[in-house]
Amino acid sequence: MSAESKVLAQNKKASHDYFIEETIEAGIVLTGTEIKSIRQGRANLKDSFARIANGEATLMNMHISPFEQGNRHNVDPTRTRRLLLHKHQINKLFGQTREQGYALVPLKLYIRNGYCKVLIGLAKGKKNYDKRRDIANRDAKREMERALRERQKF
Repeated sequence: MSAESKVLAQNKKASHDYFIEETIEAGIVLTGTEIKSIRQGRANLKDSFARIANGEATLMNMHISPFEQGNRHNVDPTRTRRLLLHKHQINKLFGQTREQGYALVPLKLYIRNGYCKVLIGLAKGKKNYDKRRDIANRDAKREMERALRERQKF
């Protein structure tokens, strides 16, 4: 992601529930009122996922709130949206998601050079003990940093 991009929505739950093994940037097909709503920061990636079927990549369950001034031009907030990827990227992701336990999860929604982009992660599901281990590691790191700050005061 370059310096001139602005993150508008982030899926924080994804890093908690999955091991992200690879990321790929994809364009997304939107209507005019959807992009206006996204620019206002009214998009939600929680519980959304990507799927590859019939040689196309699609994004499911991403919620984009209707644009207030959109009236009859507004569309269904959770409609299926097409992702723009090269054919070789789609084939690679299709092969990888055929493996057991792999999923395509959207991580970030941002504007780059005037275009709306989605960062898709190839993810493997975490077990409960993995989640607990991550929480314990994060707490231990926080304690170490706190101890170092206390030590530097003297």
